[in-house]
Amino acid sequence: MGAPEPPRRSWNRTVVAVVAASAAVVVACGVTGFLVLRDDGGNGNDKADAKPTATGSASPDGTDRSAAKGGSGPLVHGWNTVVNAKRGITFDVPASWARQSPSWVSYVAKDDDPEEKPLVAMMAPAVLKEKWCTSDDNKNGSEENTALASTGTTGEKGSRSAAEAAKDTARTWVFGAYTQPDTTRLTIGEPESYRTKSGVEGSLVTVTSSGTPKKGKCDTDGKAVTFAFKNAEGKFVSWTYVGAHGVPDEVSDATIRQILSTVRLFKEGDGQD
Repeated sequence: MGAPEPPRRSWNRTVVAVVAASAAVVVACGVTGFLVLRDDGGNGNDKADAKPTATGSASPDGTDRSAAKGGSGPLVHGWNTVVNAKRGITFDVPASWARQSPSWVSYVAKDDDPEEKPLVAMMAPAVLKEKWCTSDDNKNGSEENTALASTGTTGEKGSRSAAEAAKDTARTWVFGAYTQPDTTRLTIGEPESYRTKSGVEGSLVTVTSSGTPKKGKCDTDGKAVTFAFKNAEGKFVSWTYVGAHGVPDEVSDATIRQILSTVRLFKEGDGQD
């Protein structure tokens, strides 16, 4: 009998904070509980689990630590490598982004769903400024942290095209994390063709929200950028950035694009310190 599959954790939008996923993506929303998910497609159960620790940082000099094992180090000097081996994706993030455990999964669900069925989820994300905003909006004495931004990857089960996958995933992240139940605040960009540094080709879609009513201290508008493509197995997968939009320290488009440019197909040894 093989080793049991490690648990994957998730988040819910009820509170605002950024959490990450275990081979997919991460974003900003409130953590109300951690669920063990069967996969990053969204089906889970209600088994509670403790918050996992972040993985260790890559070498500060940005050298290729894993070439001897066939993998690649960061494509940008001083950055760290994020891996979703299950979905066959590797990408890099600046050293200031905290990488979560490979078994970490983040998701958003409808606020009124007692079963918290994930609308969209991401695995093994990296998070920027995990305590960007702290609040106790329901006055229960328990403060919740909201992250500024997250980035991660996910499988696109059931998608018929890269453009469809990118559009649906980006739209769902912004709706679930920032605007629900309102869909009128979303601005959905047209899919554009994109090619990463390593030659991965796919479709890119950007979705933003504007004018969303602020219900709590940490509520903001949101932005999601999703790049969907086929992995080595010919299956649609995606990389996504999700973060606060219209705030003074919003992550710049240049930084988002630089992270996106490092997306590549996973090779054994990627990201090993």
